[in-house]
Amino acid sequence: MILPQFYIDDLIKSAITEDINYIDVATDYLLDENHVSEAYFVSKAEGVLCGLDVAMRVFQLLDSSFSCTLHKRDGDAVKKGDLIAEFSGKTVKLLKGERTALNLIQHMSGIATATSLCVKEIEGTRATIADTRKTLPGLRSLQKYAVTCGGGKNHRYNLSDCAMLKDNHIDAKGGITPAVKALREKIGHTVKIEVETRTLDEVREALSAGADIIMLDNMDNETMAEAVRIVDSNALLEASGNLTKERLRSVAELGVDILSIGALTHSVEAFDISMKMK
Repeated sequence: MILPQFYIDDLIKSAITEDINYIDVATDYLLDENHVSEAYFVSKAEGVLCGLDVAMRVFQLLDSSFSCTLHKRDGDAVKKGDLIAEFSGKTVKLLKGERTALNLIQHMSGIATATSLCVKEIEGTRATIADTRKTLPGLRSLQKYAVTCGGGKNHRYNLSDCAMLKDNHIDAKGGITPAVKALREKIGHTVKIEVETRTLDEVREALSAGADIIMLDNMDNETMAEAVRIVDSNALLEASGNLTKERLRSVAELGVDILSIGALTHSVEAFDISMKMK
């Protein structure tokens, strides 16, 4: 993980607290606290694995005696039936952590898998696949990490990373030119400005105003092709909105630089992984 362990631990502890709360009325009344079991994770689908270290950390935080052997790593391609990890620990702790661990690894692997499929769709073009800020509250760091495991790139982590002028910013300020001008007078030299555009006239204005990145929002391919011609590599072009898997290749071939897809994080299908007791 490229994120600090204390950051991951806080997230996991919050999830565990939400699930266990006071006691596990099934496990705590059923099994002796010193009972030990062996278990394993197995893939039930084909895709890209992500979140294995996070899942194992769930059990480690619950049980200091927990030990594991990893057969796969984040970013690995897995097939149905592949053994992902074997581990052992106190049975009550394994059962208490099972759902939280699976929720995290299944969600993160789902994102990595979806991203990988999108990346493959545009191979050979200049474009890259990127995520957005349309993430689940509290899980952004893990979701964006999962995108990178699938071969994608991260857009802004938060509002401090880039000055993005969306339609509401522009409408509130009275236009693209005054909005960009006002920002240039205040932001530091390391901050880039991205402008969301809805028409070719707005593309021309954003370019003239000196935008570093121009977002082509919900444009059809014909309009985006003309935007590529107008900008002529004088700013980065980001295509966004209604980018279905079927459209990705045709949009990438227009010559845009970035394809940002909110669905990678806000509505991805969980990857099927099971935990089994030996």
